[in-house]
Amino acid sequence: MSILQEVVAAARHYADLPTCLLATCACLLTYLYLRRPRNLPPGPWAWPLVGNIPMLAKSAFLPATFTELSKQYGDVMTLWNGGSPFIVLSGYETIRTALVKRTEDFSSRGCNAGVAEVRKDGKRDEVAGFLMAPYGPCWKRQRKFAVMTLRDFGVGKRSLEGKVIEEANALVQEVLSQNGQPFDLKILMQTTVCNILCSVVFGDRFEYGDPDMLRLLRLLNVTIEAGPTAIDRLTKVLPVFRHLNRSKTSLEAKALRMFRGFQEFGGEQIEKHRETFDPNDIRDFIDAFLLEQQRARDEQARESFTDKQLKEVLTDLFMAGTETSANTIRWALLYMMVNPAIQEKVHEEIDSVLGQSAPSYSRRHLLPYTAATLAEVMRIKPIAALSVPRAASRDTTLNGYNIPQKIYILANLLSVHMDARLFPEPSKFKPERFLDQGGSYIQHEAFIPFGIGHRVCLGEQLAKMELFMLFVTLMQRFTFHLPEGAPEPSMLGSYDHASFVNPPFPFELCALPRE
Repeated sequence: MSILQEVVAAARHYADLPTCLLATCACLLTYLYLRRPRNLPPGPWAWPLVGNIPMLAKSAFLPATFTELSKQYGDVMTLWNGGSPFIVLSGYETIRTALVKRTEDFSSRGCNAGVAEVRKDGKRDEVAGFLMAPYGPCWKRQRKFAVMTLRDFGVGKRSLEGKVIEEANALVQEVLSQNGQPFDLKILMQTTVCNILCSVVFGDRFEYGDPDMLRLLRLLNVTIEAGPTAIDRLTKVLPVFRHLNRSKTSLEAKALRMFRGFQEFGGEQIEKHRETFDPNDIRDFIDAFLLEQQRARDEQARESFTDKQLKEVLTDLFMAGTETSANTIRWALLYMMVNPAIQEKVHEEIDSVLGQSAPSYSRRHLLPYTAATLAEVMRIKPIAALSVPRAASRDTTLNGYNIPQKIYILANLLSVHMDARLFPEPSKFKPERFLDQGGSYIQHEAFIPFGIGHRVCLGEQLAKMELFMLFVTLMQRFTFHLPEGAPEPSMLGSYDHASFVNPPFPFELCALPRE
């Protein structure tokens, strides 16, 4: 027998199924390891294939978990979602360096592949809108147009106050109808905030219970408080399973239904506006966009102002503008109920300054303790605690580590707001930290609930106005307390993996009218 025949015979003897499987797995793991980018930031040890998913799945609250891990691994940290690495930025200086000083490198977006496919603008082959769109000329044009148009329709100005007061009064009537009995405020708050947006975007509000309003709320709540399922996690391990991920209960499937639903709703509103459009009478945001379509003179402008773009912009406005503000007010009332002494101080200030007069955003400096209380709510419970995922616009470095292009980046805003060096006793609810010795409100540089940099929240001015006026109106009219015998609700928060917001766990409250 020749030497070659002996080798073949030996191979056949040892090449049983378990040996082949073991060899295949070894080759696969070696291949995956060699494909990993070099010199990534440090992070906790990751399992082959599944990465840090087992650890992340156990986390009661991801932003807090990342904050603790940063104490061990530093302010620039790598974790693995299955076979995909992502970067977590912690600490004010690191986040500011990346998002403000290095904004050209860190201003793109990370977007789920399935969602990106649904939200893609076919002409440009990239995600449309402004929330998830990649950093570039088209995004800049959309954001500039949105900011200017919102400003034209009163955002940050007294002209919008009337619409906010109208919704605040409607909310008060709904709360009064509860007759002091326990109820969940969630849907009422969503309706109120959503209607403020509707008045700007559609030029009109919806009555409570209107079919179109209920439809909007159903879309907003498709993914809220729904964590990733087993099949979602399997997709992270082996991306090929994304094509088999057709379960109606999977997080991705719910997100896709939500986006398609918003696209359909937006398309209907666009057609209604087009039928009655008058270029000499611009009634709302949609009209302003349709006018921009008519004015488009070059190819770039025509590609930027398509119906697809408008549908996605409307989706972004409602996604980013409803859950954030609605849940901030819910957190505020929750903190008032568990801190009755602070609630009483807010009542006293409002009574002494306003009495029964309607609040005005321009007079907020006269209510410093109330403003400080609301700021403390947003500090201790930043509603977008991990911000919307960023992505590196190009291959770059940060703190000496390689940051590959398109890698997901999370800015952990909670790590800033809970930094004892910036906010002493960060776990304590202390509105006084936002007041100077004379009792006037002070703005803290590291207070960044809306983010920082080029992709800071587009609706920041609208959110600040509606949050202040809604909170003052509710505190002016009601005293809030927990239902008798009810256990103290959780103050942890339930991070929503789809909308990136941090809502409180469901709770009921009682609202007693004040004389």
